[in-house]
Order: sequence, then C-alpha cells, then structure tokens
Amino acid sequence: MAGYYSTYLSIFLLLTITSLAMISVQGQRTRLGFYFRTCPQAESIVRATVQTHVNANPKLAPGLLRMHFHDCFVQGCDASVLIDGASAEKTARPNLSLRGYEVIEDAKTQLEAICPGVVSCADILALAARDSVSLSNGPSWPVPLGRRDGRVSLASDTTNLPDVTDSINVHIRKFADKGLGIRELVSLVGAHTIGTAACNFFRYRLYNFSSATGADPLIEPSFLATLRDLCPADGDATKRVAFDTDSEDTFDSTYFNNLRNGRGVLESDQKLWTDPATQHVVRRFSGPFRGLSRLLFNVEFSQSMVRMGNVGVKTGLEGEIRTVCSRIN
Repeated sequence: MAGYYSTYLSIFLLLTITSLAMISVQGQRTRLGFYFRTCPQAESIVRATVQTHVNANPKLAPGLLRMHFHDCFVQGCDASVLIDGASAEKTARPNLSLRGYEVIEDAKTQLEAICPGVVSCADILALAARDSVSLSNGPSWPVPLGRRDGRVSLASDTTNLPDVTDSINVHIRKFADKGLGIRELVSLVGAHTIGTAACNFFRYRLYNFSSATGADPLIEPSFLATLRDLCPADGDATKRVAFDTDSEDTFDSTYFNNLRNGRGVLESDQKLWTDPATQHVVRRFSGPFRGLSRLLFNVEFSQSMVRMGNVGVKTGLEGEIRTVCSRIN
C-alpha cells in the first residue's frame, strides 16, 4: 500500500510539472496574467458571477463548458458562438440547446463598468468554462488570456463540430484539424461527466438501430431498459437524461467506468471504449484505483482545455473587444 501511494504521488508531481510546462508552450499567443495591470479584478469577477449563477442553477455548469467547446471548434476561440443573428452559429442545430449566455453577459456588463473595452468575451468564456468545472468538484487550471473577439459567426461553419453519429475516425480527424490528438479527444469528451443529453440525440439507439432487437447491441441490457423508460419511443424528444447516471453534477471519472460497462448514453461516447484507437485512453481513466484514475483524468483534462483554448485564437490587432457579447461593435 505504501508503494502504491508513493507511485501515486510521483505520478501527480510528474503530471503537474508536465502541465505547467505545457501551459508555458501553449501560451505563446495568449499568456497568464494578461489583465494584471489593465483589469486585475477580471478573473475574480468572472468566477463570482459563474458561482452565483451555478449556485442558483447547477445545470449551467455543463452548459458553459460545452459552450466554450462549441466556440473553439468554429472560427477558433473567439466568442463567435455568442453573436446574435438569423444565420449565426447559435442558430445551428448543434447549438440550439446551448445554455449560459446570460452568465457571460452578466460578467461582461460588470467588467465593462470597471474596465471598459478591456476584457474580451472570448476570455470571459474561457474563464467561465474553467470555473464551471471547479465549481462542480473538478480541477482548476491557469487560463492563458489575451484572446480577442471575432467578427464572423455563421451557422454553416458548425459542420466542424463533432456529431453523435460520427465514427471515431471522423472524430479523430475533426480534432486533428484543430491540432488536437487522441488524448485530447478522449479527455475533452470526458466533459460529459457532468450534464445531460436530450432524448432526440440518442433515442434512435434504443428503437431503430438494429433490425434484430431494435437497439444498439453495445448498450448494456439493464441500462437499455432504463433509457427506454426515460425516453419512450413516442415520448418528449426534448427530455434530458444525464450522461453520467452515477454522478450527474459532479466532475469525476465515473463516466469512463460507465463506458467500460456499456452505459454510454451517446453512440459516439460508447465508441470511445469499443474502438482500439481510443480504448487505451479510456482504460487510463477507468482503472481499478478510482483516486488515481480521477487524478489522471483531472490533469489530462486540464491540459487539454488549455490546448483547446488556444485553437485559432485572435490576438493583437486581430478581432475586437466587443462591448456587448451578443453583437459585433
């Protein structure tokens, strides 16, 4: 047992050092402490705002995390997902269920009052995603800042987003297009440790998937019965079901144990376990020692969030600092 904890500590220290080194490399266009002189209260204001809203409605935590992901995969991390418009990103099918816009606008309003024209909506969104995880009993990490806001938001660009019916090869390609590898893919999809999915995103797996039984054979039988009770064939398609049925509101690694046991809600999630290309990463996050598995996931998720948060960022003279996050200046 002593040897186990010694190994546990050694891995923790190694991963922490690696994480800090990674942040230094990834922060080439963004950097830590960006608002130290121009708006030193920026991070604390965002965190307090997120905490107020999440305390009132815990469902906003996964919403803010998902919004940052959807933003970064389209036009880069430039808050283009926040822009209103008849054909803007938020009108596309994958973004119709996004939630938490009011949290970003609340933080922006407060920051404009004390630091007008300084803090970008893109940075607020990156900070809010981090804070939503830590407020869900997950890890926290230093967020390099300095992003500027984009001026383009088109629903047609959302084809870059991973889809629930995509094969693992398609997922790998979409992540590779953003400079992200298999480790980042599995780590970031692990965000499904918190949050829910609407029945219409997976109900086809329950009734119309197989000519033999109607159901996806990858679903564990007792879990299939549970999902069918929650999402009847003729029921409300908008009803939401927890991704992680064991701990919906807690950021932990049980989501990966569920995948090993055939209890993944989305088809694309379950494929992370059944496809050899990604299974080895799922194994790391779902090992026999829960504490170690969770530690590994927390560190790799934090690293992956920093990497993703630097995808396609606009800095310097690129983009703008929006006064209101929902519209271009």
